[in-house]
Amino acid sequence: MTALLVILGAAVGAPARFVATHQLTRRAGLSTNGATLVINVLGSFVLGLVVGAAPGPSWTTLLGVGFCGAFTTFSTLALELWSAAAERRAGAFVATVALSLVLGVGAAFAGVALTG
Repeated sequence: MTALLVILGAAVGAPARFVATHQLTRRAGLSTNGATLVINVLGSFVLGLVVGAAPGPSWTTLLGVGFCGAFTTFSTLALELWSAAAERRAGAFVATVALSLVLGVGAAFAGVALTG
């Protein structure tokens, strides 16, 4: 049952990421890096809400692991960091790491705090 919940959550999270990326790059004019940052921070916030609300193991698996796991992605962040390093854009590399960590962790804490 747990695997099915992860699959169902991911089946919604992955397309949501695709749509959000499209909207943020095409309509809001963000770069791919900017869209990744916004999506990962938003996903961190949602995960914080889920953890803070403690809806039970099934909901946490569906929303936290499945949806948030597919909506946010470390692989995209890693690829963007690799690209910045390969192109010797040290400022972009450092800014991406710092913003991702500070904003992502901050958003997760805010989500938990809002439910507490």
